[in-house]
Amino acid sequence: MKYELTEKDRKKISKRMKKTKNVVIYKRLQAVKLRTEGRQNKEISEITGYSENYVGQLVKEYVIFGLNRLASDGRKGGNHKNLSFEKETEILKEFLDRAIIGQIITVGEIKKKYDEVLGRETKPSFIYSVLKRHEWRKVMPRGAHPKKASVEEIEATKKLNLK
Repeated sequence: MKYELTEKDRKKISKRMKKTKNVVIYKRLQAVKLRTEGRQNKEISEITGYSENYVGQLVKEYVIFGLNRLASDGRKGGNHKNLSFEKETEILKEFLDRAIIGQIITVGEIKKKYDEVLGRETKPSFIYSVLKRHEWRKVMPRGAHPKKASVEEIEATKKLNLK
């Protein structure tokens, strides 16, 4: 099937090409724009690196679905939050106060409180996402300095320094 593209289509595509910063979207639009200039699929495929069939498919999608179909990156996105940022901050504030005074806080405790507020179970990995969203990081006290001398070396040094 042969699709007729007009000068109006070319201008619309050119305008969208100037706006986009995504290289993949730009190339798709370029393929259709070249078609509005009267070029054949074979010639367009040599310029863009797409196969002739894919160029035809892009033109068909443009004609049937319009410019937005070509100019989308295909990702759906999503909001993987159960509570608002402010509500999460409120929950974490209790734990922040405890952390400031030096108490140890575990993800299990935070999860328990979060599940209680939410009214259903969540996975621990979700709580890690909440903590990352609020720029919390894992800080653990060390038992001892990694380059600390052994007990024998410390005792030997004490004996040498007694004069």
